[in-house]
Amino acid sequence: MYLSAKRLELLKTAFPKVSRVAILQNPNNATNVAQFKESEVAARALRIQLLPLDVRRADDFEGAFLAALRARVDALIAGGDALLLTHRARIADFAAKNRLPAIYGNEDYMDAGGLMFYGANIADMYRRAATYVDKILKGAKPGDLPVEQPNKLELVINLKTAKALGLTIPPPILSRADRVIE
Repeated sequence: MYLSAKRLELLKTAFPKVSRVAILQNPNNATNVAQFKESEVAARALRIQLLPLDVRRADDFEGAFLAALRARVDALIAGGDALLLTHRARIADFAAKNRLPAIYGNEDYMDAGGLMFYGANIADMYRRAATYVDKILKGAKPGDLPVEQPNKLELVINLKTAKALGLTIPPPILSRADRVIE
C-alpha cells in the first residue's frame, strides 16, 4: 500500500516548498487509517508535517476545511473513500479557492478540477477482474486464485487547474505523467 507515500513524494517533488500537508480522510474507513500511517512514515523522511482532517459525514467538511486554513497548510491530499468521492467537487473547489496544490487518490477528482491524481488505473483493474471471472466460470475455486495488487498505476496532471492556481508543474513531473489535461 505504497500509494499514499508516493502521492506525498510526488507532491513534494512538484512543489518543494511544501512543508505542511492536510490529509482529508474518513477515519471510519480502515483503508484511510492505514494510508495515513503510511503517509506518516513518508512525511518524516520528506520533512513534512501532516494534518489529518477527519470527515465522517458531509457535515464535517466545513470544520475540516477551517482546520486546514487555521493550520496554514501548503497542500492537500484526498483519498478515494466513498464519502470523499461523493464530495469531490467540494474538495477540489476548496483546494482551488485556497490555491492549495492537491493530489488525489481517485481519478474522478480530475473531472472536478483536481490538480493531480496518482493511483491505480481502474479500467485495467476491471480487465484483470474479468480474467478472474473467466477462471471461476471455468471451474477455478475463488480461494485458490492469487490476490493481485494493481499493476498499472497512473499519474494524471491537470494543467488547466495548475494555470488557474498560478502553479508551474516542473518538467520532470510532467514527463512522468501518463496523461496531461490541457
